[in-house]
Order: sequence, then structure tokens, then C-alpha cells
Amino acid sequence: MLRATDRGLYCEAGDFFVDPWAPVSRAVVTHAHSDHLTWGCDAYLVSNDGAAVSRERLGRWASGVEAVTYGEPRTINGVRVSLHPAGHILGSAQVRLEHGGEVWVVSGDYKTDPDPTCAAWEPVRCHTFITESTFGLPIYRWPVQAEVFAQINAWWARNVGDGVVSVLCGYALGKAQRLIGGLDPSIGPILTHGAVERMTAMYRQSGVTLPATRYAADAFREKSTAGAIVIAPPSVTGSTWLRRFGETRTAFASGWMRVRGARRRRGVDTGFTLSDHVDWPQLLHAVEATGAERVWVTHGFTGPVVRWLRDHGLDASVLATRWEGERDDVAVDADELGTGQSFAPGGAL
Repeated sequence: MLRATDRGLYCEAGDFFVDPWAPVSRAVVTHAHSDHLTWGCDAYLVSNDGAAVSRERLGRWASGVEAVTYGEPRTINGVRVSLHPAGHILGSAQVRLEHGGEVWVVSGDYKTDPDPTCAAWEPVRCHTFITESTFGLPIYRWPVQAEVFAQINAWWARNVGDGVVSVLCGYALGKAQRLIGGLDPSIGPILTHGAVERMTAMYRQSGVTLPATRYAADAFREKSTAGAIVIAPPSVTGSTWLRRFGETRTAFASGWMRVRGARRRRGVDTGFTLSDHVDWPQLLHAVEATGAERVWVTHGFTGPVVRWLRDHGLDASVLATRWEGERDDVAVDADELGTGQSFAPGGAL
């Protein structure tokens, strides 16, 4: 039902693409991150929950967006298409395609741990499942979310006691809002970088309840940053923007913080393991829950996942795409994994 082309995954029967990486006539989009939502298409089909952030990111191409509720079917040239919650960020979706008695599901990016900022992932039964594998190695196993947020709030409180500003880095769309939602506002003010503030406003407009935040530049001008935590994208580390806050302690929230050395490479003081993707056991459970007989693996550590699935009787193969894992991912050294072998996202053992 789908095949890889130089513009992305193409459904010939329906004459549309899923998450194309070049402009096409019709795109069905899993979510609004830049490696899945591309500018310049004539028409986009997105989830209703993700419509606002998609239009915000598309700018002058926003008029081409059509939004559907989760589970609502659309028939495109005889192919029945529906979107189902992926649990990754606001509006993230799995794409279900049905044609000629076959059902395929494209996962996009997904996580199975629910959080209050987006609809929770749901398994969708299918014959063929296309799964991401951003953290597709046994070393990646996530701690309990509540424990991570307790660690973050304790770190912030210690910094307040020491008279320094806390800077917590996470991607501007999705991770930043999840971090805000887990903060304890009784500790101090929550400030946001401009990129985070814009996306947070879209979340609020979509009905997501978050603690009160304040634009960081306004707080800086009014010299009211004492005791604050600043939520910002990772690009601020080492920047002149950051130095305006005086003495700071920095942290990064990401699945990459699971391995030693990642914090040092990011140039931050502290790392918290919090990911918007499935870890190793969650990925394998998700595949099993779909009931799929055939699995295509993409976006990350594809080789180890494919080998594990084949060893357990599934028809599994690597689906090469333009983007392999998160856009700012890093190679993982052998000594960090304790395997004696090195891995690179999208590569083999």
C-alpha cells in the first residue's frame, strides 16, 4: 500500500504521501515537528488536535490544512484513511490506511506513557506496522515520569535556595509544554523563551491546562527573574541570550540523558531522562499490540529492532527515510552502552 520515494512514503492507490519531506499535492501528516511536516504542499490532512500548531508552523501554506477528529474516516481515491492518537505531542497521530482488504498503520513518532498535554497513544490493529525506533536499543528504558518531575522540582528548589536561575531545556513544541505541565509553580515563577511561549499559547488555545508562565524577556527587563525557572530550547546553551540572566544552572530533559556523556556533549550541568518516544520495551509491546505480521522500522536504531523482530518470527525490514532519528541526535559510544560495540541512529550494530 505504501512505497518509499524521493519525496517520502507514497500511497499510489490514493495518490497521497504520508509525512513527505518535499512539497507534494496531498500530504497526510502525523504531527507538526519539522521532520514530518514540510512546507509547500497543496493540501494537508492533520488531526483536529494538531491543527492549530500545524497552521502556525506552515505560515502561508496554512490554508491547505484540513483537520479531522481522531478515528474519523476520510476516503481518498478509494483508500480509507483515519488518524489515531500517537501520544507524542499535541495532535500527534498514527495514520491508518485501509484498501483492498489490507490495513497499514504509520506510527509517526509515538510514546505509550500518557501525559496531560496530548491524547494518549492507542494501539491500532493492522497487517503492516511502520514504527519509529529513535531509542530502539535495550539500554533505553525510561524511569517513572512522576519520579523525573520530582527530581526536576527538587533541582529547581535547590537552585532557588542557592540564588541562581534554573534553565531547563527541551524542544519548543511538545517537550517544553510537557515540562511546564510537570512543574510546581509554588517554587517560583515559570519563564519561557520566545519560541516556547508561542507554542505554549497554541497549547492553551487548544484546551490544554498548564501552570501560568511569563515571557522571559519581559521578566528580564523588569529584573524579576529571582527564583525563576526558564523553559527554553536546547540552542540557548552557551548563548548571549542565556548570559543575561546572570548566574544560572542548566539542565536538559531528553531520552538521550539515559547514557553517560550525553549531558557533557550538550554542555549542560544536569540531565533528566524524559522522552516523548517509546523506549525499548515499550516499542516491542506496541508492535505486539498491533498484531502486525509485517513491520517496517525507521527513524533511529533500525538495525537492532529489525533483528530482534526477525528473531521472534516477524517479517521485519528497515525503511530508510531522509530523517533518521531526532534532528539533533548524537552517536552513542560503546563504553556508554557497555556492549563493546558502537551504534549510530539509523545504523547497524
